[in-house]
Amino acid sequence: MDQESEIRVWDLGVRIFHWTLVVSFLSAYLTGEADGDIHIYLGYLIVALLGFRLIWGVVGSQHARFSDFICSPNETLRYLKSLRQGTARRFLGHNPLGGWMVMAMLTVLVAISWTGLELYALDGQGPLAGWQSSFIAEAIADGHGDGANLAEEFLEEVHEFFSNLMVLLVFLHVGG
Repeated sequence: MDQESEIRVWDLGVRIFHWTLVVSFLSAYLTGEADGDIHIYLGYLIVALLGFRLIWGVVGSQHARFSDFICSPNETLRYLKSLRQGTARRFLGHNPLGGWMVMAMLTVLVAISWTGLELYALDGQGPLAGWQSSFIAEAIADGHGDGANLAEEFLEEVHEFFSNLMVLLVFLHVGG
């Protein structure tokens, strides 16, 4: 395909978001067990990227907008049926399954980010320090000993679960 007939579906903002997120998530995943601030800074970068993508999903270019690729469950099921029959139509942007994968990945990234911020708050750090950490600690402890330790263990498990779920989603995304 020559340069003039090439169709660019994803705008520059989406492309930069996507590849910055790929590198940031991979780096954060690999530094998750290491001591140091790099994992935390990568988490903040991911939060900023999510903020950008949520805004760009509403006001961005046509194919960047959520309204372009979020389909109803019925439409998604019809697409899945047509895909199995080999009659699925092609989409210039995301197909209905791809749209739901984007939403699943963004949702999981929000869960990872939130639990990471909560963990950091338990250390008295970050934007949730003070008001949120004591609430979480009390809610989890519920009269069962040291709430901060229970909260930290719980949040670490949830953070790790969603991080591993994201890796699975990435493999499904690339495979799709």
